[in-house]
Amino acid sequence: FPNRTHVAAHTCLTHRTVKISIIAVLGAVITLGNVAVLLVISSSVAGWSRNSRYFLLSLTAADSAFGLLVMPLNLLVSLLKDYTEGPDALCHVVAFCNSTVYSTCMYTLASISLERYIAVFYPLQYSTLLTRKRTLLLIAFSWCFPPFLLMPISFPQGIIEVHFSTASLVCNPSYSTNVGYSLSLTCFIFFPCSIVMTYANLRVWCAAKRQRLKLRKFDSARSSRPNVAARVLVPVMAAYYTCWTPCMAVMIYNAVSGSSVPEWIEFVVVWLPTCNGFLNCIFYFWINQSFRRKFRLVVQRMALAACPELAGTLGYCGNSKTQFVSGILDNNNGIHERSSSVSSTCTLLSLA
Repeated sequence: FPNRTHVAAHTCLTHRTVKISIIAVLGAVITLGNVAVLLVISSSVAGWSRNSRYFLLSLTAADSAFGLLVMPLNLLVSLLKDYTEGPDALCHVVAFCNSTVYSTCMYTLASISLERYIAVFYPLQYSTLLTRKRTLLLIAFSWCFPPFLLMPISFPQGIIEVHFSTASLVCNPSYSTNVGYSLSLTCFIFFPCSIVMTYANLRVWCAAKRQRLKLRKFDSARSSRPNVAARVLVPVMAAYYTCWTPCMAVMIYNAVSGSSVPEWIEFVVVWLPTCNGFLNCIFYFWINQSFRRKFRLVVQRMALAACPELAGTLGYCGNSKTQFVSGILDNNNGIHERSSSVSSTCTLLSLA
């Protein structure tokens, strides 16, 4: 029996080390990807309107919170907490932060889908329906409503019990003891956001497909153009449901059945939504040609600013370097921002 206990403890320690390594690597990848995005969209990008940039900045901030807030807090608890101890105030705070960031990310994704739906189907009324004030209010709702809804999780002596899971290394609410509240969270967060995203993106995809078929009838050369709608909308929705559905399904299963899933399944489904924070960088930004062009210009500017000798090597001396850098910025920022309606319509309907 002592040997079996020693082997079990060694196996548990090995699993814990592997899980911490996976979380650390995933957090670093998410943080680096979103920092690069912030460097680019903090200034104007050709073809992106002000409202679109606001929504995308909100999404990037929410995704960055996975790597800068959620993962460090849970790793800190997993390293400091004695597993024999019960729930404490720190675990409640961490669980509240986890749920808030997850919910904010879903609301932000739904807001982006709604903005693009309005831009495509109501281009003439876009500036009236989605003013700057309404855009900021919608973003504020995405960030303020989840903390308000999830506030009971943060109270140590509240109605929601919180425990630290050794399987997923996360402070989780005990949904099995609060079935009604668990189901209400999915009804107010996951299902509404999923419905908005699915409806909006499906309508836009169908409109783009119909327009593409019309273009083929009038010009056979159009058929050789890439299907922009399928390349963007389909991966976005596939990544969303792949990352979020297993987590919600396991949460509902635990609440209804009162039992837990196997260790590694729980670990995967709990941390799978954070992968969406990195996939969003790819689907919303890196496959966009304007974003890649602006990213190269930003990197050139940073390289020239950090290494003046590089400018001399490339043949830019004295004020030439300054002119070169300012020329890069003026060339990009001098472009008048088109409205989101025109940008989205040209991209998704004309496929130009």
